Amino acid sequence: MAGIVSMFRGVNLGPHRRIKMDALRGVYASLGLQNPRTYVQSGNVVFQTKEGNLERLALRIEDAFERAFGFRSEVILRTAAEMEDVIARNPLANRRGIEPARLLVTFLGAAPGAEARAKILEMQSDPEEIYLDGRELYIYFANGMARPKLSMAQIDRVLKTRWTGRNWNTVMALSEMASSG
Repeated sequence: MAGIVSMFRGVNLGPHRRIKMDALRGVYASLGLQNPRTYVQSGNVVFQTKEGNLERLALRIEDAFERAFGFRSEVILRTAAEMEDVIARNPLANRRGIEPARLLVTFLGAAPGAEARAKILEMQSDPEEIYLDGRELYIYFANGMARPKLSMAQIDRVLKTRWTGRNWNTVMALSEMASSG
């Protein structure tokens, strides 16, 4: 069975849209997904499935999530192999001094079109760095994520696709969980 990483957008970030991880694991189990495990409190679930259509599976998960928690949240799915590829394509992998907590990987629901790609890459905002590769947007926040010059709201308007971001430490942990079964 394939190892799958699922990442919800906007869960447990503030006082609203709060969920418990044991209840989230229960949603996955109710869908017949095997060995659901959570990582930290932000809606990351790693599981196994024989389901081959991940788009259809994402919609099933979102529907079950909404029934269980009373609000809808978008979910992005990646296979264990795709997560390993995300790590292999890290444009900053060979640069010294990169702090993993300041590297954000934004997982996109679909690869952006040519116009959106061009607009995203024009957004370079020193000291932040943006690298777009397929369905992932790598953003390095050299001065941290607390007060960036780069606006995620602006990126959202340009992308016009679902997305969620995870810092590099979380990406590495989720990949390891998905690969280890």
